[in-house]
Amino acid sequence: MRRDVLLLLSAAALLGPQACDSARPPAADVTTAPSPAAQDAPARRAGPWEGVLSPLQWPGERHLANVRQLTYGGENAEAYWSADGKKLVFQATRPPFRCDQIFAIDADDPGEPRLVSTGKGRTTCAYWFPDGERILFSSTHLGGGPLCPPPPDMSSGYVWSVNPDYEIFSARPDGSGLRRLTASAGYDAEATISTDGRRVVFTSARDGDLDLYSMNAEGGDVRRLTRTPGYDGGAFFSDDGEWIVYRASRPETPQLVEEFQSLLRRHLVRPSRLEIRMMRADGSDDRQVTSHGVASFAPFFFRGGHDRILFVSNLADPGGRDFDLWAVRSDGTDLERITYNPTFDGFPMFSPDGRRLAFCSNRHNAKPGETNVFVADWVP
Repeated sequence: MRRDVLLLLSAAALLGPQACDSARPPAADVTTAPSPAAQDAPARRAGPWEGVLSPLQWPGERHLANVRQLTYGGENAEAYWSADGKKLVFQATRPPFRCDQIFAIDADDPGEPRLVSTGKGRTTCAYWFPDGERILFSSTHLGGGPLCPPPPDMSSGYVWSVNPDYEIFSARPDGSGLRRLTASAGYDAEATISTDGRRVVFTSARDGDLDLYSMNAEGGDVRRLTRTPGYDGGAFFSDDGEWIVYRASRPETPQLVEEFQSLLRRHLVRPSRLEIRMMRADGSDDRQVTSHGVASFAPFFFRGGHDRILFVSNLADPGGRDFDLWAVRSDGTDLERITYNPTFDGFPMFSPDGRRLAFCSNRHNAKPGETNVFVADWVP
């Protein structure tokens, strides 16, 4: 559901982005002067630029090294690693397509992105199966037809579309062998899979809310994991498959619950605060991680455990459009800012060995509004 998050980030009255995530970062010109937050940040350690500020890295980004840009131009986001650490899959709006489609690239020799999805409708939220033989993604092309679906009606204020035509599919990396995994009457999207390939976690409106569910890799044995009114999504498993981290926007009063349900009946949602949450893979032991009252989304566990989480937030710019990567312990302590680019950084994912980080950013734009895929070495 990245598109609505990205549009949300560029809204003048920011209510908080959504993740698969689905975000369109704010349009912003590239500047050569660091933001105030970057000026206050600790000095960047020496790198290959011999003291010269690289356009790909900002002062204070001490956990990043050898930052590389993999895409150039257009809207590219949510780049996720294959299990062998050699490939990335992401969604992008690029010619000749007028809305997001799914593409794959090699991480070390990206070249021209290869189309995975059908090229019809709108797609979102792609993710590799552990064996690298198939890719998960969601698409509107069956129920909604070959054209891009219309944008949501903003007459009642800023809202996201939770298009009921979204269903979850899998396909081979070359786009062949398309299989439909869901067939419910409502929105099904934001799917990721456990590292053992056994369970898929996804967001669905099939029971009249926007909750997290899990299913097996063939689309069977569907289990509902969350039941609190509100929008739960952008979920990822820990490496051992025992925990799920996600972001939630939950109405806190009866009036807000009614507003949420009224909008959902029209396949819309108006986000409130987004906080990071985690739970066991069966939905038990659900707990809130962040309590910042801002827009926090796109969480991902550090490799090898579930005690530390990387996520995205405008915590340094509450209500604004400066989104950065942050790290926090699962109990909400030891908060640390990771990036200092003054526009948008988002959708982080560690490579399987934990040595590299893929993320998407507005940094080093050729023109305002572009979002590109980057990879950096991770410095502990």
